[in-house]
This record gives sequence, structure tokens and C-alpha cells, in this order.
Amino acid sequence: MADSGMNMILINVEDSLKWDSHPEIAVRNAWSVNKLRSELDKMRKMGLEPIPMLNFSTTHDAWLGKYSKMVSTEKYYIVCRDMIAESIDIFDKPRFLHLGMDEETAANQRRADFVVVRQNDLWWADFYFLIGEVEKGGTQPWTWSDYVWHYPDQYYKKMPKSVIQSNWYYGQDFSSDRMSEVARTAVKAYAELDQHGYDQIPAGSNHFHNPKSIGNTVKYCKEHIDDSKLLGFLQTFWKPTIETYRTLILEGIELTGEAKKWFEENQ
Repeated sequence: MADSGMNMILINVEDSLKWDSHPEIAVRNAWSVNKLRSELDKMRKMGLEPIPMLNFSTTHDAWLGKYSKMVSTEKYYIVCRDMIAESIDIFDKPRFLHLGMDEETAANQRRADFVVVRQNDLWWADFYFLIGEVEKGGTQPWTWSDYVWHYPDQYYKKMPKSVIQSNWYYGQDFSSDRMSEVARTAVKAYAELDQHGYDQIPAGSNHFHNPKSIGNTVKYCKEHIDDSKLLGFLQTFWKPTIETYRTLILEGIELTGEAKKWFEENQ
């Protein structure tokens, strides 16, 4: 990653760590806190800034174990508070902490055995709680932006400007006449978020053999987002870091390096 010119790595910590505050959520062979701290130091020495991610979306919170079935209860808030605080401590007060919060809809849980979807005032109340805990630690909150696809008026009225936005579109085609309505809505959000004054880190992907995604995302967003509000770009993989996906992940890193080079050459 460093050789490709990348300077930040977003880490889904979640149940892969034996948390001091809540070791009960850790999976088998989870890393110790000391092991993670050691690896974070190695990343920094390579010029990569490590940033924690804890996805609190109810569609993606199975990592919370039994607490994923206690959403919006007092115990849930205690656990969330503990894990945010411990993340900030382990990562030595990182600049950002990504809270996830994507795809919290009934449609995205249609195959699940246990379904929980917050909406309206409850979604916002829990979100405000989470960002408040991040800010207490002196860190800036970061979120996926797809909630705006469904509730744009509400989003632009209630979303604080202090929260970094990562809208995402993993397709390769940005020509509106060839995109589905869902894709058009996702892509349109880049310009709309910019018009409303949000800082952005747009996201592309390489998880389903879509090699043009990150490059075309960079080209589109360079044209539609003000430079002062464009903090960088994020490449996602959504595959476990195991040998099976080595080639795919390395390809994604290479593609990101090429996109970065294009961006710098066209400044």
C-alpha cells in the first residue's frame, strides 16, 4: 500500500480483537490489544495512518454478539461507549473513527433470521449518541452516506457538517443514461453532498471484479466535488484478508495507486 502511494488504512476492528472492555465479543484467535498496537506501530513506520472502524449499522453489527440484540437499550449504549473509547485509546487518538451505519434497511436484512431496523428519530438519536462519544475522545466521526439516498431532505437538515461523509458507488459506469435508478441516486449524492458543504472521502471498490470502479470514481469526483472538501478516496475490498483473496486485494491496491497517480497528474 505504501509503495502504491497510499497513506491511510481503515481497519474493521470489531470482533477480531480481544477488547479489554468487552472480551466476550471476540472471535476465536482474535488479536490481543498488545498485538494490534504493535501492528499499528509498523503501519505508521511505513507511512500508513491507521484509522479504526466499528460498524454500528444493525445490518452489519453481528460482531457485537449478544449486544446486537439489545439495540437502543441502556446496555447497548454502555457497550458502544466503551468500545469507542477503547478504540480511540488503542489507536492513540486517531484523527477519525468510522462508525459505519450503512444499509440499515429492511431490504438489506431480508435474508436475516433476526431483523432490527432503526428509523426516523431513533436512528438519529442513536447516531448523535455515537458521534458524541467519538467527539468526546477528540476524534472526528466518519460515516457511510447511503442513508441520504433514502431520506435526502432529512439528511441534509440533520447531518452535522463535522461528520466526514463516504458516499459509495461500486459500479464502473458513470454515464447516467446507462445506469439504474439506484445507481443514479448513489452517484448524484456526491455532488449534492458537496453542494451542502460536507467534507467527503468517496469510496470505490474492487470486490466483484470491477477494476474501473476506483479510477472512474476519482475522475468523476474530481469534477463534481470542490477540492477544499475532497479529503481523499477510499478503496474497499469487502473480502477477508486470507490467501484466497490475495490477488484480488493486491490488484485493488495497484488500481488505487494508478488512480492516485492520475489525480496528481491532473491537478
